[in-house]
Amino acid sequence: MKIVPILQRYDYGIKSRGDSSDYKVLYPALKQITDKVYPFWYDEYLTKKDELQKRVIKFVDDVRPDIVYFTLMKDEFSFKTLDYLKSKYTTINWFCDDQWRFDSFTKYYAPHFSYVITVDKFALDKYKEIAYKNVILSQWASFGFNKDIDFDKIYYKYDVSFVGATSGYRRWIVKELLKKGIKVVCFGYGWKNGRVSFEKMVEIFKTSKINLNISNSVSYDIRYMFSSIRTFREFLISNKRAEQIKARNFEIPAFGGFQLTNYIPFLEDYFKISEEVAVYTLFEDLLLKIRYYLENESERKRILVKGYNRAINDHTYPHRLKKIIEKIRINL
Repeated sequence: MKIVPILQRYDYGIKSRGDSSDYKVLYPALKQITDKVYPFWYDEYLTKKDELQKRVIKFVDDVRPDIVYFTLMKDEFSFKTLDYLKSKYTTINWFCDDQWRFDSFTKYYAPHFSYVITVDKFALDKYKEIAYKNVILSQWASFGFNKDIDFDKIYYKYDVSFVGATSGYRRWIVKELLKKGIKVVCFGYGWKNGRVSFEKMVEIFKTSKINLNISNSVSYDIRYMFSSIRTFREFLISNKRAEQIKARNFEIPAFGGFQLTNYIPFLEDYFKISEEVAVYTLFEDLLLKIRYYLENESERKRILVKGYNRAINDHTYPHRLKKIIEKIRINL
C-alpha cells in the first residue's frame, strides 16, 4: 500500500519553532504500517496557495498512491484541488477539533474527502445531518512510550507538575493550588520555565508523582470567570466551549507518568476511571485528590502501572492508524 501524507515539516510551517507533530509523530507512525510512505511537505507554499495546488496535484499524480492523507488546519487546499484528488484516489482528512470547529469548518470540507476521521463522538450525529457517511471515529494517541520501566526505582523530582501552554483558566487553577500549599511546577509556552524539549517533557512525566492535565476550554466556574477583567473577557470571546480528549491524556501514562486529569466525556472509552486514570471535576475535587494521591503511594502506583500498560498496548499512533487503514482497505 502506498500512502502520500500531505504534511507540514515544521510546527505551524515555521522552521524556528522546530519539528512539527506531523514530522515527529504522524510520519514515523505511518512508516510502521507500510514502507511505501511518500510525504509531501508543503511549508514553503503556505504563502503561495496557487502554486501549492499545482505542486500537490503533480506530486500525488506522480506517486499514484492508494491513499492521500491530510490533516487540514484551515484553507490551505481549495475545494477544486480536493475534489480532483478525491476523484482519482482515496483521500482522508483527520478533523482534530470537531468539538468546536464542526460548524465553522468541518461541515464545509468533509464532503470533499473520501473518508474523514473525527475524535468527537458527539459529532457523529452532525455528520448524519449533512448526509456524510464515511466518517471514522478515532482518537488522539501517544507518539511513543518508554519501554521496560522499573516503577519501583523511579526517582521523583516533582510532587505535582503541568506541561502545556498557559491559558487564563490554567493560570487560575495553578494560582489557587499554590495558595493551598500545593507545589506545582509548570512547563510550556507562557510559563516561567518556558517550553521544554521532547526529552525533557518525557522526563517530567516520569519523575512527577502527579502529572496534571488541565482543561484548555472555557471554564464555567464562577470564581474563575470573575477573578479578573481579563479572565471574564477570555470567557466571553473564546470559542473553545467543549471538553476534548487530547494526546496528553495518552502521552503521560505511556511515558510512565501518573495522570490526574479533568473529566472529559468518553474518557472511559479509553481508560477505566479510578483504575487506569484518576480524574477530577471541580477545583475542590482536584485539591482533595492531589492530597490523597500524594499520601497514598501504593494506590497511585497501582493506577500508574495499569494506565501505562493500557496506553502502550492500545493508545499509540501506529495502533490508531493501523485500525483506520484496515477499515478503509476493506472498501478499496
